Amino acid sequence: MGNIEKASASDNIAVKFKDFSFRYNSQKEPTLKNISLTINKGEKVLVIGPSGSGKSTFGHCINGLAPHSYKGEVTGTLEVMGKEASELGIFGASEYVGTVLQDSDCQFIGLTAGEDIAFAMENECVETGTMRQRVLAAAISVDMDKFLASNPFQLSGGQKQRVSLAGVMVNEVDILLFDEPLANLDPATGKYAIELIDDLQKQSGKTVIIIEHRLEDALHRGADRVILFDDGRIVADLPPSELLAGSLLEKHGIREPLFISALKMAGCGVRAEDNLQNIASLSIEAHKEKLLGWAGRGTGRTKQAAEQDLLEVRDLAFKYKSGTRAIKDISFSVKKGEMLAVIGKNGAGKSTLSKLICGMERPDSGSIIFEGRDITRDTIKERSLRIGFAMQNPNHMICKTMIMDEVSLGLKARKIADDIIKDRVEETLRICGLYPFRNWPVAALSYGQKKRVTIASILVLEPKMLILDEPTAGQDHKHYTEIMEFLKELNERSGITIMMITHDMHLAIEYTNRAIVLSDGIKIADDTVAAILSNEEAINSANLKKTSLYDLAIRLELEPELLIQRFIEDEGVKFHL
Repeated sequence: MGNIEKASASDNIAVKFKDFSFRYNSQKEPTLKNISLTINKGEKVLVIGPSGSGKSTFGHCINGLAPHSYKGEVTGTLEVMGKEASELGIFGASEYVGTVLQDSDCQFIGLTAGEDIAFAMENECVETGTMRQRVLAAAISVDMDKFLASNPFQLSGGQKQRVSLAGVMVNEVDILLFDEPLANLDPATGKYAIELIDDLQKQSGKTVIIIEHRLEDALHRGADRVILFDDGRIVADLPPSELLAGSLLEKHGIREPLFISALKMAGCGVRAEDNLQNIASLSIEAHKEKLLGWAGRGTGRTKQAAEQDLLEVRDLAFKYKSGTRAIKDISFSVKKGEMLAVIGKNGAGKSTLSKLICGMERPDSGSIIFEGRDITRDTIKERSLRIGFAMQNPNHMICKTMIMDEVSLGLKARKIADDIIKDRVEETLRICGLYPFRNWPVAALSYGQKKRVTIASILVLEPKMLILDEPTAGQDHKHYTEIMEFLKELNERSGITIMMITHDMHLAIEYTNRAIVLSDGIKIADDTVAAILSNEEAINSANLKKTSLYDLAIRLELEPELLIQRFIEDEGVKFHL
């Protein structure tokens, strides 16, 4: 009887680590250290941890990338669907594990989105008619059926992510592994992606492993367990509510959900039995009185920017050569010393607007005024003396092999003295948390670290205005806070104006007072962050997502703007005073 029970238990295991360690050949110390963990078939597991904690390497070991592509030394054992991972190789592992990578560009194979989705089936010699049906069904499920003939590299970040998701959905695999699936998605699309993954898991019974920085968004549909990594070790393996009720998230630099922060600000005790994994499941009655009292103590005041315009955009319009109109008669101004956000869904025109301001594209009509002078016809080089721009995808900006060379490139082009370059580059690397890696090749960095390199290469030039396209994408809360606090300090002490194109509503709440909202190339709102995140029409039009603060206010029968503004005031005290 005991043997039968053992066999049955073993049959239920999807992934099993036992005393498992992994060390990359390029490193002295192991990245994963004595991991012992079992994930059962049909489980939905969320893996979190700060950058460098080992969570991505954990995923690479499951899908075979480590040690077969990322070479290194393995000790201990790892079984995937009952098979020794060391014997499977990448191809063998791919029969059991489907992976969606954080950096979609690294995953594309086909010349069109349709070809890319079909790639695995082509290898399996699936009949053409069946293949087309499955590709179309997968594309429809992620709302990409109109883009099957598109070049995947010309799609937006969110569209690329959806193509990758469709690519694994057509595979007949047992385990679905998502490496930061929300990194490049707008809030509403990210919410949809989590719902899609959850529905897929429930309908198919597949094992789902999600590696993600955005804890609150990833828990929108809950999880069976949350595994917290730090320094290559598992420091927690708990149900979501138990983890959220404790102090481990703060201790290990993970950002807690907004509504959890609001409960703490209101002086409410946070308990696992209150069903904390998301705002929909939260048991709120015991906390209602304290929350209402806290929300009612807000002042409603917001920081006022200086009155003098730095940048003015007048009736700007632009369409691409394909005929697609990306920007439609947009007008707005940015004050000197302001820190604002530009938000909206993927494809809304946010990145195009920034390219027009920086001179990478020329408007069809309208004008751009900077410090009272029309710069509409200025070159990119001329504008770069005043305006710095960091692109969303760091791989599109980096052109040097070594970090020091990349960050110093702009200074060398301006013929700055070598001793000054060295001092300025090293100081900027310290500020951006990159100084320990100053002599590393860029290729050895994570996606989030590459992002910081591109920001450092702009900051070192000391521009009057910074435009940052998704500045915090792919970064853990510790590095997110370090960079944003630096940008905040730069804004306040030096008066540098900062415009951030972002999907991150946390960022908008914590660090900006004003946001411009775009939808289909049109400006649909220009107001305080609290007002915009309380405006249901703007939220829906821009493909934003109602934050858990909005939902908390509705459950309390409060005006959402009142509660959100109260939260912003307390965040200001917590982070900036």
